[in-house]
Amino acid sequence: MAIITKNIQGAKTILDGGGLVAIPTETVYGLAAKATDPAALASIFKTKGRPSNNPLILHFPDFKAMAPYIKAIPDGVRLLAAKFWPGPLTLLLPKTTLVPDAVTAGLPRVAVRVPDHKLTLGLLNQLDYPLAAPSANPSGYISPTKPSHVNIQLGDKIPMILDGGNCEKGLESTILGWNDDGIPTIYRKGIITKGDLETVLNKEVCIYDSHSQTLEAPGMLSSHYAPNTRTLLSSTISEKIDENKHLKIGLISFKNAYEGDVAITKEIVLSSDGALDEVAYKLYAAMRELDGLGLDVLLIEKVPDTGIGKAINDRLTRSAITGTK
Repeated sequence: MAIITKNIQGAKTILDGGGLVAIPTETVYGLAAKATDPAALASIFKTKGRPSNNPLILHFPDFKAMAPYIKAIPDGVRLLAAKFWPGPLTLLLPKTTLVPDAVTAGLPRVAVRVPDHKLTLGLLNQLDYPLAAPSANPSGYISPTKPSHVNIQLGDKIPMILDGGNCEKGLESTILGWNDDGIPTIYRKGIITKGDLETVLNKEVCIYDSHSQTLEAPGMLSSHYAPNTRTLLSSTISEKIDENKHLKIGLISFKNAYEGDVAITKEIVLSSDGALDEVAYKLYAAMRELDGLGLDVLLIEKVPDTGIGKAINDRLTRSAITGTK
């Protein structure tokens, strides 16, 4: 299994040599490699089983370090960086030739961000290159929010996990770009909401058509963040429970515990007071826990579709499109 440590210099040595290290961020754990090394990038895709047409996010210690990799800076970028970085916002910007095509799946824009985690920022400040880092899990599976999540699934494939504890946010970053008409566009919903972005930019932000076949940014696969257990969603969870009452059921409830007569193998209530930030923080760990119980079906209650609830429901919808059991 991988070494779990806070040793930044040890991580730097591995990354300098073209190896992989799992790193903590405020969102989820990332599987990091030297972004300017084609062989190291290939290792990310191989280790995760990630499709080569799914772009990667580059991580930097600050806005200044990003400059050599960005060809143009659209209006509003500096305002957004000043407000939200370090933090869970990824920007999709025109790339220079310093960014290998493998990072962007051959597309002209690169996804960039400054993560809000002291340990990883400490590491990034020791490097003279950015880190490419998708989530540190097998492609398509639930993102990891604890070192143990990474170790269970990738610990035999990577040498080191930087131990940053539990991820503070627990949900992947919002991805914002500018479309061909120069309109700011959300390509992936996240903790930073449409309203948050519009307040800073003082203009309307649109949502990218999720039915497009082109993966313009990371995290846009229709089936993603998915347990192995067959997963069903509902806003009225009692109906789904009745429909599956003869099966071994796991239940993730939004804020109220189930009070019916059907036997539930295990239930996890995400937030007794309905706090959506708490739901985001706990969701992936809850999904992983129930996915390991040998259930017939995992039932998950949708949350109110407002604020970060839109991002939570987006992840839930992608997680329920398929289930292998």
